[in-house]
Amino acid sequence: MDVIINGERRTVEPDTTVADVVRSLTTATSGVAVARNDEVVPKADWNHTAVTDNDRIDVLTAVQGG
Repeated sequence: MDVIINGERRTVEPDTTVADVVRSLTTATSGVAVARNDEVVPKADWNHTAVTDNDRIDVLTAVQGG
């Protein structure tokens, strides 16, 4: 399946979840937010939210600095 992850077209396997996408991008366990087709996906739903063909996934990580 072709999807857009953080603005880049990628191919993912069928049955890929939002959690799979997050794990492929970051090892952070907190400070991560995900939107699927402009809708925020609560972290509790990541393992159960399937990525489908042509979805647009945005994974954002909080950056701390000073």
